[in-house]
Amino acid sequence: MIRLKRAYDPVARTDGARFLVDQLWPRGVQRSALKIKDWCREVAPSKELRQWFGHDPAKWNEFQSRYSCELDAKAEAWKPLLDAAQEGEITLLFGARDTEHNNAVVLKDYLERQLKKKRVPATRKRADGTG
Repeated sequence: MIRLKRAYDPVARTDGARFLVDQLWPRGVQRSALKIKDWCREVAPSKELRQWFGHDPAKWNEFQSRYSCELDAKAEAWKPLLDAAQEGEITLLFGARDTEHNNAVVLKDYLERQLKKKRVPATRKRADGTG
């Protein structure tokens, strides 16, 4: 299971492996307080995309599309998160105040789609029952 949590929220036992998925470190938070497994800067949106979006909900649909395209081009950045999610619970940490319109929301959805693709059986039965 993949969870989302603000970096400012307290650590919980149910968090599993915790990953910071923002380009910028959350203000006022000490590294030791986050108890993260890794800071995955590379998986964050590009500086240009982040600045264009500016957490404007009116740009949300376009941001999701553009960020998903960026993720398509950098599998090496999100693959470790996917591997960790296959092993157990993970929590994606973000610094944004808006809990519904941020990169972690898009990343969670993207990773969950990737997990579903991996779960599709390699061999499918044919309609006539012979395969």
